[in-house]
Amino acid sequence: MTASDQPESPTLHPLYQQVRRMLVDRLASGDWSPGELLPSETALAQLYGVSQGTIRKALDTMAAERLVVRHQGRGTEVAKHDSERSLFQFWHLYGEDGTRQIPSSKVLNCARTSARAGEARLLNIKRGAPVIRISRCRFINDQPVMIEWITLPAERFPGIESYDKDLPNTLYWLYQKHYRVTIQTAVEKLRAITADRQDAEPLGIKTGVPLLEIERVALGLEDEPVELRISRCDTQSLHYRNILD
Repeated sequence: MTASDQPESPTLHPLYQQVRRMLVDRLASGDWSPGELLPSETALAQLYGVSQGTIRKALDTMAAERLVVRHQGRGTEVAKHDSERSLFQFWHLYGEDGTRQIPSSKVLNCARTSARAGEARLLNIKRGAPVIRISRCRFINDQPVMIEWITLPAERFPGIESYDKDLPNTLYWLYQKHYRVTIQTAVEKLRAITADRQDAEPLGIKTGVPLLEIERVALGLEDEPVELRISRCDTQSLHYRNILD
């Protein structure tokens, strides 16, 4: 490593937050891949010129944010978006008995188009900028329970429309593996609506049936919006549950 490659030492307090930001920047740049073990705490402390305790606190914070996974005796691994992680972190629909199940998906349409005004505002892009719009239906136990419309900035996800109907069930895994976009967190807004014709047909319900609409803006490692998702859920046999801690 040359002198110019040396990481900048943190100078602001608290130190662990500065170190966390530096480590997250390296995750965002792809220096460490999903599933890869990070250097040891001792090595990182030497690299950044801070104490091992500062490194440990930074990594503990990242573990709480589900950016890394701590393994006793094996080290710290960059978290990856497999089905179980995405379900645990981002799927909040439960059966009436309290069980949470992994949904399956059927892509209805995937096409390149232009951003509408509302999409552009939420994704922080220009109105009319190229986007990929995906519509899909989600199922639990082969029963349709949700219709989704997903909007992605085409610049961040070049060629994703070529997957078309072959898009995987766990989209966040695809974002991370092929586009180096890791979803760190999401902001959701919920409201009650009634089903219109475009909801009713794929969900197998009548128009006017109450639905739960979830508007989600997913954020990447640098807190930039990378996905807008509008989901409309038939909650006759499901409920939305989020544990606050």
